Amino acid sequence: MSATAPAEAQVPDSTRRSDQLRRALEGVIGVPATEGNHVEISRNGNEIFPAMLQDIRGAGRTIDLLTFVYWKGEIGERFAEALAERAREGVRVRVLLDGWGAHAIETSCVAMMRAAGVQVRWFRPLSRFQLHKANHRTHRKVLIVDEEVGFTGGVGIADEWNGDARNEHEWRDTHFRVRGPAVDGLLAAFLDNWLETDDVLFEPDVDRFPDQPQGGSTVVQSVRGASETGWSDISTLFLMLLQLAQERVRITTAYFVPDTQLNDRICAAAERGVDVQILLPGPHIDKRFVQLAGESSFERLLDCGVKIWQFQPSMLHAKVMTVDGVLANIGSANLNARSTELDEEVNLVAFDAEVVRVLDAQFDEDLTRSEAIVAGRWEDRSVRRRVVERAAGLFRHEM
Repeated sequence: MSATAPAEAQVPDSTRRSDQLRRALEGVIGVPATEGNHVEISRNGNEIFPAMLQDIRGAGRTIDLLTFVYWKGEIGERFAEALAERAREGVRVRVLLDGWGAHAIETSCVAMMRAAGVQVRWFRPLSRFQLHKANHRTHRKVLIVDEEVGFTGGVGIADEWNGDARNEHEWRDTHFRVRGPAVDGLLAAFLDNWLETDDVLFEPDVDRFPDQPQGGSTVVQSVRGASETGWSDISTLFLMLLQLAQERVRITTAYFVPDTQLNDRICAAAERGVDVQILLPGPHIDKRFVQLAGESSFERLLDCGVKIWQFQPSMLHAKVMTVDGVLANIGSANLNARSTELDEEVNLVAFDAEVVRVLDAQFDEDLTRSEAIVAGRWEDRSVRRRVVERAAGLFRHEM
């Protein structure tokens, strides 16, 4: 017997499983995970916005903000004021707004930031000269402060996310705050899009590219999805997680319009005994046509043994997946074609049983305010409803 056998025998099953998942994802996606990260989970705007604003107001050197949504309202004004204040104090502030998703921003907010010295850029502004890019957006949500703290998840800069998901006016969402080497992955996602709008890659007297502290306990892999023809790393990530799962997969997503291959992987997981649970928006979804397109796949999924719920109190906008109690996937990507094929996305995969425990507990709490889709009742829906679902499903590759 080898001398290492006793030590190997003491490795917890969860650690071995986490290591297996890590190596499989690293091997297929080709992006190494990093160790020593510290991850904080924030739920809903009443936790997420204060954390982001606190770090912005404490910035001493740099702030980089990339977002798809930046809409009119009090939250947008608060962010603009905080960013402008730091720019006036000499902090290099860069703000990158998607040309479609953020078109509703107050012009006064843009003017305020620019007057203070904030570098505001538009990603693929809508123009007749760029029609070939019009359907390919950046859906990433990234904030990096002083190259040391990073945020990502599902939240946009808008009043819709404020509050605690108590009613239809307060959207439900989840965000990560990260310290450690994984921050570099978020910065890379920002720069990847920034370079399409500005020639300056970095400023030697400002950007330090510091060695990141490794005082945390979470292993994190950063996965970027690019708008391209064919499969992106985000789509590969989803397919791999579904194939690798052995015990349980829990999916929370705002826009669920899986193509045939994703549907096949979901059903295959359920049919081999994996407990597949999917939580989706309910009556307060902001894009009903997208919801109808996704519902066209419910009958097959239910027949395969997949469990589906719809969140009732408000719009559910979170994008979270947990696997086998040891892996958590969170970021900007939904399970739809926009995220897997058309848009720029970024997700973080955390290999940490404690992070998963917290997210699974939140999933359980959300289920108490959700309604299950029951196979028998679902089959009794009207012919008209079925026709509308199928019609919407024809456009799934644009959603």
